Amino acid sequence: MLGVQKGASDDEIKKAFRQQAKKYHPDLNPGNKEAEAKFKEVNEAYEILSDSDKRQRYDRFGFAGVDPNYGAGSAAYGGGNPFGQDIDIGDIFNSFFGGFGGRTTRNQNAPRKGSDVEVSVTISFEEAAKGCKKEVAYQNVEACKECGGTGASKGTQMKTCPNCNGTGQENVQKRTPFGVVQTSQTCNKCRGKGKIIEKPCAKCSGAGRVRSQRTVTVTIPAGISQDQILNIGGHGNSGYNGGPAGDLHVYINVKKHDIFERKGDDVWCEIPLTFSQATLGHEVTVPTLDGKASYTVHPGTQPGDVFKLKGKGIQHLNSRGRGDQYVRVTIEVPRNLNAEQKKALNAFDALCSTSNYQKSSSFFDKVKKIFKD
Repeated sequence: MLGVQKGASDDEIKKAFRQQAKKYHPDLNPGNKEAEAKFKEVNEAYEILSDSDKRQRYDRFGFAGVDPNYGAGSAAYGGGNPFGQDIDIGDIFNSFFGGFGGRTTRNQNAPRKGSDVEVSVTISFEEAAKGCKKEVAYQNVEACKECGGTGASKGTQMKTCPNCNGTGQENVQKRTPFGVVQTSQTCNKCRGKGKIIEKPCAKCSGAGRVRSQRTVTVTIPAGISQDQILNIGGHGNSGYNGGPAGDLHVYINVKKHDIFERKGDDVWCEIPLTFSQATLGHEVTVPTLDGKASYTVHPGTQPGDVFKLKGKGIQHLNSRGRGDQYVRVTIEVPRNLNAEQKKALNAFDALCSTSNYQKSSSFFDKVKKIFKD
């Protein structure tokens, strides 16, 4: 469902989940029942693969290893019990596989933490550098307020399951080559809860949970970078049976800047100079995250030279201090010269000697040595 290989890493699984969840999200596919079903399957797949125990059982036994309603099969075999007694095959499976074979050790009525919710937020380069607050809208699942999360219609009560007498487990006897064996499995009627709903809540259709739209103000710290995750505790899906809510994971997307480029906590940019400015030296105005700054370029500056503005970079995340800003020089060669400009440039070139062009002089000396002429 997620499109990953069996040996995929946790990061690969999470990345695939985000892509698939975005593809089939109900908000992006309004009214599309097929997409809605796919979205549920994607969430179920991620819930299994993100849990190390469930993933191990799934890798070994397929979906049967993670389905609490999976039984031990229904085929009957002839023959008596060679051991002369009934065997609880669930105990055997339980000792080897930790509950596989239909036996469930989890109390369905015990408090359980809700699952986490993921959402992404896009911020500007400056907001990532300086920090900001953002209103983040997302969907989560919470207890139905109409029925208080019970799933039963208001004013009615859940009743003890007649099939398992409220235990949530039922015993099944089967004939096998070992004789008659007995297994304990999750009750099919109440799904392990021990109680059944006779009149479901109209709002949640008996699920006890509904999907809702929420908004939370997220404080994004200065210095955060692309693909980092902020964890907002208690803002995920609500828990079960009074358990705590899951967390909200906020993935950070940072827009590219027209001028600045980030490398660690340092900021880089390029500034173009004219031939005359680079040759004679010039005071230039440099853009920084704090506004404009002046810098004097020394005479004879070459293309690719870099100068540093100390402390003009990005705030270190969750600590004091800032990175630096590095400015790389580019020399713009003039185009579309008129006759007078060409004449003046030729006159200037005639006045120059090899001592004015050290790189050119060194290069052609090396060429002469190679070709010996």
